[in-house]
Amino acid sequence: MSKVLTVVIPSYNVEAYLADTLESFISEEIMEDVEILIVNDGSKDSTPEIAEQYEQRYPQTFRLINKENGGHGSTINRGIEEAKGAYFKVVDGDDWVDTEDFTEMVKRLRNETADYVVTKYYKINDKTKEKTVEAFPYFEEHPSCTFDECAGQSEIPMHALVIRAAILQDHHIRLDEHCFYVDNEYITFPVPYVEKVQYYDLTVYMYRLAVATQSVSMQGFQKHLPDHVKVTLRLVDFAEAYRKKVKEKALQNTEDGEYLSEARAAYLENQAAIMVGDQAGIYASFPSGNAEIKKQFLEFDRTVRKKSTVIYDLSSGKSKMLRALRVNQFKKYRFWTNLSKVRARMRRP
Repeated sequence: MSKVLTVVIPSYNVEAYLADTLESFISEEIMEDVEILIVNDGSKDSTPEIAEQYEQRYPQTFRLINKENGGHGSTINRGIEEAKGAYFKVVDGDDWVDTEDFTEMVKRLRNETADYVVTKYYKINDKTKEKTVEAFPYFEEHPSCTFDECAGQSEIPMHALVIRAAILQDHHIRLDEHCFYVDNEYITFPVPYVEKVQYYDLTVYMYRLAVATQSVSMQGFQKHLPDHVKVTLRLVDFAEAYRKKVKEKALQNTEDGEYLSEARAAYLENQAAIMVGDQAGIYASFPSGNAEIKKQFLEFDRTVRKKSTVIYDLSSGKSKMLRALRVNQFKKYRFWTNLSKVRARMRRP
């Protein structure tokens, strides 16, 4: 049976959150329109048992998929393979959706033709329960646009995004497995195939923050340093490969459905440059006297420059510390990285 929307729930040891996550999708108006794929990534707790309860209660909507542990990317890859919906969304197993706005979104998707659908989302502080809405001013003024028109105007994170499933399936979009930070691949790899973007003035995704062990905390970034390097360099390669296609084939569409344009090339280069700047901040977060980290930082910087001088130059504008280190050929390393730490502390609320 075809569905309007497939939601993939990457789930690893989320027994404390999963019931609330799944409960948030229950709305009688749309149960026949959606499939919720709970992809259990080798959990060691009661995650699969909780998922089974919902599968038994709502077999037309919920489905549990058990697999060996392969990381976040592997769960999304499996979801793409299994999806029967016309549209595709990822909601992590410790997050949830606003039921009312999710219901309205699905109703609108019944007649949607866009490649990307964008919605607002909330960031929820897990300790204080404070909610902060992440809005998109550009899309509020331009709710229907082409990707080239909105490229560079607004970043679209995973939490805000619904993708036409055929883009992911027909073009064999696959994320790195056994690797953190693949959300960045998920929002980047479909870009060459996206034409129409539609904005809904709804706040659907509820993104849980303030968990110290999260991979997006600085402790997490340090712990998973090689993964962030891997993803960053993969995005640099992706942007550079796309730029070469644009140069070689000018402004035309390729046979496999790629849209080749200067706007997209610049967008992909900018996204990669942001990742490079973030990577520099991760290196700088380590103790400044760590000689091994400094060595890795230098090697990473040389690799980026070798791969793409455009992204290398752009990334200097994403990090004052990185720009200063490059200007000074990484001399006074301790001074610049310590100054970066001071600035980071001053920016904290």
